[in-house]
Amino acid sequence: MKHRTHDSPGIYRTGGDGAARQLRFDRGTLLLEGVAELPPGLESWFQYDPRIEAYRAPAHRYSEIIGPLKGELARNKAPRYQRRELICTLEMNPYPHQQEALAAWQAAKGRGVVVLPTGAGKTLVGLLALSWARRDGLIMVPTLDLMHQWYALLRAAFPDQEIGLIGGGYHEPQPLTIATYDSAARHVERLGDRFGLLVFDEAHHLPSEFYRSIAEFSLAPYRLGLTATPERSDGRDADLLELIGPIVYRRRPEQLAGDVLADFQIRTVYVDLSPAERTAYQQALEDRNTFLQANRLSLSSLEGWNRFVMLSARSAEGRRAMRAHREARRIAHATPAKLRTLGMILANHPGAKAVIFTEDNATAYEVAQRFLIPCLTHQTAVKERQDILERFKSSDYLAIVTSNVLNEGVDVPDASIGVILSGSASAREFVQRLGRILRRGDGKQAVLYEVIARETREEQVAGRRRTPPPTGHHAERIEATLALFDTQALNPPKA
Repeated sequence: MKHRTHDSPGIYRTGGDGAARQLRFDRGTLLLEGVAELPPGLESWFQYDPRIEAYRAPAHRYSEIIGPLKGELARNKAPRYQRRELICTLEMNPYPHQQEALAAWQAAKGRGVVVLPTGAGKTLVGLLALSWARRDGLIMVPTLDLMHQWYALLRAAFPDQEIGLIGGGYHEPQPLTIATYDSAARHVERLGDRFGLLVFDEAHHLPSEFYRSIAEFSLAPYRLGLTATPERSDGRDADLLELIGPIVYRRRPEQLAGDVLADFQIRTVYVDLSPAERTAYQQALEDRNTFLQANRLSLSSLEGWNRFVMLSARSAEGRRAMRAHREARRIAHATPAKLRTLGMILANHPGAKAVIFTEDNATAYEVAQRFLIPCLTHQTAVKERQDILERFKSSDYLAIVTSNVLNEGVDVPDASIGVILSGSASAREFVQRLGRILRRGDGKQAVLYEVIARETREEQVAGRRRTPPPTGHHAERIEATLALFDTQALNPPKA
C-alpha cells in the first residue's frame, strides 16, 4: 500500500537559524520550538505557550501536523519509535473477511476500527496490522486474561522480538508491548512517543473518561481498534472517530455463519410467574414506582438510575423503594420456572457443551447447586477458574454457569449451547454471549436460548439488547413454550 507516514526522527533543514526549529514530545503534547510564526493551516492545532516560548499541540494530531511542518523543521525529535521489520513465523491463512478488514484499514491510512463478532479472528487482523505498519507497537487490553493470550500469541508469531508487558505487576516496555488499559492510561505521558502503532483490543473501552488519554496523549500515526460491539450506552462510541478513526469494516455474526462461524439459531423461551410470584412482583413494582413518581424519576436512562440510587440512600422510603426494585428483579431473574426450563434445555441437548449466563451471582450459585455444575463468578479464584475451563475444554464438564465474567477477555473453550437466564439491556453483552458458542465445528449447529419471564421488565430489556435484531436465515427468533421440548425429557436433578 502507498499510505505511509514519513515520521522518522531526522534532519529536515540544515544551516542558519533553522537549526533551532524542532518538534518534540512533551508529556502527551507536541512542542514546536524556534518558530516565530506558525505555518499556515496549523493554527487550529497549536497554541502558544508563553511559559516556554513555544507552540503546543495535542499529541494525537501528529500525523496531521507533520506533513505541513516538513519544510519548516530543522529536526523532528517527537517520535522515539523505530521502523521495524516484523516477520510473522506463524502460518497465517486469513479468511476473506480478515483480508478485507486489513485492506479497508490500510485504505484508511492505517487508522480505524474493525468490528467483527467474537470468534471471527480479530486478533489475526491485529497481527497483520503489526506486520504491515512496520512500527513499534503497543496493544491495549482490558483484562489480564487477554494480556496473557496476546503475550502467548506474539511470542509465537515473532520469536525474535522481545515482548514487553505493562500491567499485572510488570512494567517492561519493549518495541512490542502489551498493556492493560488501566496501566497504559497511568503511564501514557511517558510512553506516548514510543509507539507508532496502537492496537486497541475491545476498543469500546477506550472512550471512557480515564482511558481516552491513551489515544489523546500518544502521537502514534497508526491506530487499529478491534471490537465486536463498538456502541456504548453513554454515546461516547462517537469519540472513536477522533481517538482511533472511523469504522472501516464491519461484519455481523449471521454474515459469517456457516463459513467462518458456526450456523446458529436464537430461541426465545417465555415462562410464566406463579400466581404468588405475580402478586409479589406487582407489589414490589408498585412500592418502587410510588417512590419514583413522588420524586419525578425515570429509570429509562442512566442518569435517571443514578439519581434513583442517590435518592434511595437518603430516606427510609428510598431504601424501601430500592429493596422493592431488587425484589422484583430477583423474582423475574430466578423464578423456579426458569430452572425447570433450563433442565429441559439441557436434557434436549445430551452430550452438548453448554454455557449458562446469569446477571447476578445469587442466581448463578443457585443453578450450580441445583444442577451440580461448576460456577464462575468474579469471586472465583484464578487457579480454580483455569481448572474449570480446562475441564470444560476436555469435556470433563459439559456445562458451566457464569455471572458476567465470560462476557469478554476470557478464551472460552468450544460450546454449542448458550442459555441466557438473565441479562442486561446491553447489546454488547448479548453479542459477546452469542459469540461464546459460535466457534466453527464440523456440522455444528449452535443455539442460544433466551429464557424470559413473561409480563415482566425482562421483556423490554430483551427487546432493547436485540435492537437491531440479527437478520438472515441463520438467525431466528421464535416464541417457545415448554411444548417446544421433548415431553419425555428428564426432569432436572433436585438440589
